[in-house]
Amino acid sequence: MYSERPPPEPLRRLVRCCWESVEPGPKRIVPDGCVDLVAGGGEVFVAGPDTAAWTSVFPPGTRLRGLRFRPGTAAAMLGVGADELRDSRVSLPDLWNHRGATLADEILDGRDLADAMSAVATDQEVQADPVVERMLAQFAAEAAGGAEIPGGRESPTHDRSAWHPAKADRSERQARRLFTLAVGYGPATYRRILRLQRAIALAPATATLADLAVAAGYSDQPHLTRECRALTGLTPSAYFAP
Repeated sequence: MYSERPPPEPLRRLVRCCWESVEPGPKRIVPDGCVDLVAGGGEVFVAGPDTAAWTSVFPPGTRLRGLRFRPGTAAAMLGVGADELRDSRVSLPDLWNHRGATLADEILDGRDLADAMSAVATDQEVQADPVVERMLAQFAAEAAGGAEIPGGRESPTHDRSAWHPAKADRSERQARRLFTLAVGYGPATYRRILRLQRAIALAPATATLADLAVAAGYSDQPHLTRECRALTGLTPSAYFAP
């Protein structure tokens, strides 16, 4: 069982959703470009941005509560670069020492995750970087259109004006560094993950893997196969099986 609900209004610019699940047992988690704060099984931890699939191994019936940060906002909220959390699970006490241990105890005693993070956001006046926000918006628009970007590079016809760092007195190198700190990896990897997520969303209504590859923005089915293996650890026929 898995369900989501919108975060409270004060957090909606920083948090994508609050969620709950009852774990069926070990399950595969694939990259989605997000960072989650998770409580359950006697612990509170931050699940960093993934570059490959990992397996959640909570016993069957374990109830988890989670808060999923919007891409690019977790670093400002947590006070640590998202790239330092990449492919990691870090307990809140390890991340925030005594403060984290106190907050973890409160959460395990029933405090709502959104309430806890609302207090943190208020204390720190957390704001997302506008350059990173523009880059994320542009990449999301690309993914929604299924635009193919060979090798993770810019398409020659792609309009970069929505996020170009010159508009914010930032060099391209500075903008990419900000992006990596905020999101956890660079734009090319983030685009690959967005494209996989588009394929996941389209798969139930797409007849063949060849059609899925085209619809999701891959150059061809072998390209989809390579990326699916790299990001999920499975072939498309196995991962997208009904």
